Amino acid sequence: MPPLTEVLYNARCPVCRAEIDHYAGYARTRDLPVTFHDLNRRDLADWGIGANEAARRLHVREAGQVLSGVDAFIALWRALPRYRWIARVVALPGLRQVAHLVYERILAPRLYARHLARERRNCPNVTL
Repeated sequence: MPPLTEVLYNARCPVCRAEIDHYAGYARTRDLPVTFHDLNRRDLADWGIGANEAARRLHVREAGQVLSGVDAFIALWRALPRYRWIARVVALPGLRQVAHLVYERILAPRLYARHLARERRNCPNVTL
């Protein structure tokens, strides 16, 4: 049996939730060893990260190692047979670095900023 892959994601982010719901449905129907955890409903201490760090990007834990960002997506895709080809392509030298830059400089910051704006609208007295 392959090792368990655990995914930590922000279910309050509509974009994140839609993508992860897709992967979770795929994993569930194939009984794959992948579990999905909403960071808003977990004790993050066992992941070794804080709430803001967890909300900034996707995290995956395999064999006790926590991966984040593009590396987390690659690990998730490797755990899902239909998506292994994407993992192989994105992991190619050069392309991995470009994907990392796009994710870390454009996608993740925009999604996180939208998350903070949603949180401020929902809890206007809370400072994030």
